[in-house]
Amino acid sequence: MTPQSRVDAIFERPAEQGISLAMAVMHRGVVVAERYGAQPETLFGPAVDLSADSTLISWSTAKSITHALVGLLVMDGMLDPERDFDAPADVPQWRGTDKQHITLLDLLEMRPGLEFVEDYVDDETSHCIAMLFGEGAHDHAAYAAALPLVHEPGTFWNYSSGTTNIITEILGRVIGGGRSGMETYLRERLFEPCGMHSAVPKFDEVGTFVGSSFVYATARDFARFGELYRRDGVTESGERILPSGWADHGRTFVAHDPTDDLDTGLDYGRHWWMWPEFRGSIAAHGYEGQYILVMPDRELTVVHLGKTSAAVRRPLLGLLRELIHEVPVSA
Repeated sequence: MTPQSRVDAIFERPAEQGISLAMAVMHRGVVVAERYGAQPETLFGPAVDLSADSTLISWSTAKSITHALVGLLVMDGMLDPERDFDAPADVPQWRGTDKQHITLLDLLEMRPGLEFVEDYVDDETSHCIAMLFGEGAHDHAAYAAALPLVHEPGTFWNYSSGTTNIITEILGRVIGGGRSGMETYLRERLFEPCGMHSAVPKFDEVGTFVGSSFVYATARDFARFGELYRRDGVTESGERILPSGWADHGRTFVAHDPTDDLDTGLDYGRHWWMWPEFRGSIAAHGYEGQYILVMPDRELTVVHLGKTSAAVRRPLLGLLRELIHEVPVSA
C-alpha cells in the first residue's frame, strides 16, 4: 500500500472508532499524502467541509510547541540551561513555601510533585477541566501553581496541563510585553521561520499563552512544526532556530506509560512522547486523536487531527503505526 492508501484507510475506519478531520504526511520535506473530512454538526452550527486551509485545535500537541519555545529562549540567550534549568523555578508565590525547590527542569519533565488530575471527561475530579473552563479559567498558571505539593519535586511523573501553563507563565515574563510580547515572539521566532503562517496561539484572561492546549493551525503547518524537530531545529530554508541537540533534549527519557494503546506502551521525555518501537521517534499527542509523529530515520512526519475518544484510540494508533511502516528506514 502507499502512504495515501493508508491515510484513506484511516479516514474510512468505522465511525464507532472515531473520525478523522485532517491528515498530512511529509516525507523528506514533501507532502506525499493528505486528506480532509468534515467537522460534524453541533448545537452551534452545521457540518463544515474542511480543506488544506482549515485550522484545527492542537489540544496537547501544543505542549511540544512549549518545549520549542523554551529552546528558542535558550537559542536567544534569554535562558541558560546550566543556570536556569536546575535552579528554583521563577514562580513568586512559591518562595518560602514547600514548593520553592521545584525547578524548571522538573516542570519540563512533568515531575514538579504538584497534585493535578488530567481528566477530560469527569468535571467533578478534573483539575484540567477546572483550569481551562472553570474556576481556573481566568489565570491557568496561578490555579495550577496553587495546588498542593504531594510528592518530592523531581521524584514522581504526572502528566499535567497545569504544569505546562506554569512554564508558559514563566516564559512570558522572560520575554516581556504581556500577551502581545508572547504573540510577537512566537510569530517572529517560531511560526514564520517554520512556514506556519496559519498558526494562532490562544491566551487566558490574564494574557498567559495556553501552551498546554490551544494553538490552531492547518494540518500542513503542524507537520511543518514536526519537520523542525526532524531536522533538529533547522527550518526548511536552512536556518537554525533551536539549539543543536534540542530534539534529543525533548526525547530524553523520563517515564514509561504502559498504556494499552500500543503493545509497547509509550515513553515520555520533556514535553514530547516517544514510540518505543521506532528508534529516535518523537511525538506530540493531543486529546481526541491529535498527533504529530516524527520519525527521523524514515525522514517522515505524520499529522492526524480528529475526534477519537480514549476508549477507541487503539485502532487509530494501530493504523498510524502501519502507515509509518509503509515508509522504509532511510539508507
